[in-house]
Amino acid sequence: MSLNTTPIRAARRLPGRLLRNARATAAVEFALMLPLMLFVFVGAAQVGQAIEISRKVTVTTRIVTDLVTQYSNLSCTTLSTVLAASAQVIAPYSVNNLTITVSEISTASNKATMVWTATQSDAGTATCTTPSSNFTLPSQLLQSSSSAIYYIYGQVSYAFTPVLGYKIIGTTNIKDQIYMSPRLTTSISYTGS
Repeated sequence: MSLNTTPIRAARRLPGRLLRNARATAAVEFALMLPLMLFVFVGAAQVGQAIEISRKVTVTTRIVTDLVTQYSNLSCTTLSTVLAASAQVIAPYSVNNLTITVSEISTASNKATMVWTATQSDAGTATCTTPSSNFTLPSQLLQSSSSAIYYIYGQVSYAFTPVLGYKIIGTTNIKDQIYMSPRLTTSISYTGS
């Protein structure tokens, strides 16, 4: 009696075929998942960078405004030097995307007026003006009496453009602002250039 050995041989080869098929399946799954994994990885890195820039913007706002409050009088040259110090705080990120504004605000009789302002953008020199224009202060800071109170207002804005998805998201402005009181005098006098 002769036995047919063909089914036995096929059964012996079955684990090898399954193993080869499992490897192929894993390769296909990996190829399908790789773009998604890379997208998530780069996206997480971009979100982390945006959070770090936001923290740097907050620190820059507070440091620059605090530096200005330590003067009793200022010139545009001094303001330009103080605003240029922001490059050290925002580092390692580009100063070219940074806009800084520092102003003195006077409030009396429930009105607020901008006394002087200095703005620096794109790491250039500061532009100083004395606009004497109305300013919108938070209601908690308005002074109801006729005697004036002065605040130093600092605002920093950073134009953040992510590497991945910049065509979809575009540039995002990360901003922060703060109000502080002058330290040495009630008002910081501006002496022009």
